Amino acid sequence: MTKKRLFAIMLCSATLAAADVAAATPPPLDAASLGAADQHDAEDAALRRMLEQFRAIQISLTEAMATAERLHDGSRTADISFEISGPPVYRVRTVKNERIWENVIDANTGRVLQKETTSSLKELDRGDLANIIALKWIKQRLSDAVRVAEKAAAGSALAGGLMKQDGKLNFVVVIANGDRLKEVMLEPPKLATEGAIHQ
Repeated sequence: MTKKRLFAIMLCSATLAAADVAAATPPPLDAASLGAADQHDAEDAALRRMLEQFRAIQISLTEAMATAERLHDGSRTADISFEISGPPVYRVRTVKNERIWENVIDANTGRVLQKETTSSLKELDRGDLANIIALKWIKQRLSDAVRVAEKAAAGSALAGGLMKQDGKLNFVVVIANGDRLKEVMLEPPKLATEGAIHQ
């Protein structure tokens, strides 16, 4: 997962929620007059709505990861995000060997919604593939990074994943703290080499 994708998912979710509200109000007389300030206000409103829904849910991001990982024994969470394009859910991608599973977990009940999507590592773009392969050699799990990030930022995680930025591999966790989002980057312990693992 790329950093852009992580935030795009969250912003898209919040924007879709705002679009539902905007559909109930008439458009401005001159749609071209909608300026950057108005767009910023709409994004802020969408973010506030997303955070309100996030604060009201019953299932934590860590619980949703555990639910998804239990579906495939030995799998690990590659990335997860909170979404509100319909009822509040977590979208979780788990991986084991050559398979990737994507599940939607109800953020209030913890139940799996929708049909699971399965794909192969061969279907990923190069960036996602590199992150998933790196996940295999890292001892630390995303759930460990989430716990550290929540404590450091004094909030609750609503998205996370492993990604490469500026040549470094990091866990990136997005934390909701009050009415703000904070990004916490954690460098996992040094990657083990394949030779070191076999010794």
